[in-house]
Amino acid sequence: MSALAAPVFPSRSSLTPRDFDRIRKLAFDYCGLDIEPGKEELVASRLGKIMRKLNIATYSEYYDHVTGDKSEQALITMIDSLTTNHTSFFREQQHFDFLHATILPALANRQQIDVWSAACSSGEEPYTVAFSIRDYFNGGGPALKILATDISTRILEKAQKATYSMDHVKGIPMPTMQKYFLRGQGEWANHFKVKPEIRSSVQFRRLNLSEPLQNMQTQFPLILCRNVMIYFNARTQEELVDRLAQQLEPGGYLFIGHSESLNRIKHSLEYVRPAIYRRPGTLRPAGPPRRSAA
Repeated sequence: MSALAAPVFPSRSSLTPRDFDRIRKLAFDYCGLDIEPGKEELVASRLGKIMRKLNIATYSEYYDHVTGDKSEQALITMIDSLTTNHTSFFREQQHFDFLHATILPALANRQQIDVWSAACSSGEEPYTVAFSIRDYFNGGGPALKILATDISTRILEKAQKATYSMDHVKGIPMPTMQKYFLRGQGEWANHFKVKPEIRSSVQFRRLNLSEPLQNMQTQFPLILCRNVMIYFNARTQEELVDRLAQQLEPGGYLFIGHSESLNRIKHSLEYVRPAIYRRPGTLRPAGPPRRSAA
């Protein structure tokens, strides 16, 4: 765009029914995101912000831009804008209380504890899991390996940096801050970075949960997949829960968001309490053998 060119401001009213349907189908086919009719205003508003930055005037042109990007980065950016990456440290504290009271005692004699944070967003969830497990074992105990996955490369980059502003950490108790965070200096004075010993226990990986789980060689005693299924229809939820259940050890637990439920879908898991389900069986103290890649 030349210095004298007027900026483009796409009108929300210019999102035609055809544009909306094509964007809906693109999002659903890529990652199972179910955009219901009636969300035209939301789609127009959120995509319009991207279009202004790209100087794209119409939603039809934007669709062509996204589908023409062979790297899929434009598509990932679109999905990012249509979903919410809201998270926080120690979100849904009941899950971490249950982790301490029920799960970790059963795993205390293992050499390694494997956990999967299946929609890790900007990293607060897997780091909170690491804090909680280290607290339970008072810094000792089994080795810890947390797999943290998300569909967004942008949000994974932020998670790997493990650096958070004062606003993001203000609810964390001071003893936890002192144990697990480093305070920034100079221009980073109001930011905090997760300590290396915690970061080293978390492995980040890009993963689209609507696709087959390739190269998943581990079964987990705990999988967290919270506040993801709210974006999916019932069939996609069933398919996802089936894949997650296969990655759970017998007796392993699945945590979902407190605004979510599996009541309306078919699944093989046992209900434990709100937002907590279990694969039938009993967790073994030594853990199951590693499986080969599917």
